[in-house]
Amino acid sequence: MRLILIRHGETPSNVAGALDTAIPGAPLTRLGHRQAAAIPAVLTTEPISAVYASPLIRTQLTAAPLATARGLDVVVTEGLEEIGAGELEMATDQLSIASYASTVTAWIAGDLAVPMPGGPDGHSFFGRYDAAVGAIAARHTDAETVVAVSHGAAIRTFAARHGGPREERLLNTGAVVLDGDPSSGWTVTRWSRDPLGGAHLVDEQALDPTGDPDPV
Repeated sequence: MRLILIRHGETPSNVAGALDTAIPGAPLTRLGHRQAAAIPAVLTTEPISAVYASPLIRTQLTAAPLATARGLDVVVTEGLEEIGAGELEMATDQLSIASYASTVTAWIAGDLAVPMPGGPDGHSFFGRYDAAVGAIAARHTDAETVVAVSHGAAIRTFAARHGGPREERLLNTGAVVLDGDPSSGWTVTRWSRDPLGGAHLVDEQALDPTGDPDPV
């Protein structure tokens, strides 16, 4: 099957550089809504069977225009959430952001025992994200294409495990395409760093710590 993982649209927390990972999270900015609204036209050639989103409000708002355009419901799926920041939640200082980024980098490099300060380790993250992706795949055939709207660090970390770049940014409404399935494995076949609607939807002023592998 084809799994298109799309990062949510811009939020006020992205603009401020805050580590906003808890439920329900921030809504979208005006730009975030424009980013979300641009997605359906970009994916017109993809035969999308279903649209999934994490329990955080920003992913559901991002998924809504695509789901509406295809006559589908947004299926909220636990496990697609962002990598939890633990005791760093909502921090904006450089030390906290560097700590979050270095933990994610360690997981991408394969050191899953490193814990997020006051939060999960890599084993916990992959356990719940793999389970969520597996549950999605179980609902569909090998020939189907589905979209899941998720989060920057989570998508980058999951994709890196399946051949994606380890040090590439994923801006708001950027996307990663994976082909395969949980049993035979996934292969990253496309990495769209910029918003799917085009580079004109990039906010160059946003600090955005979870979409950048080296934010400080």
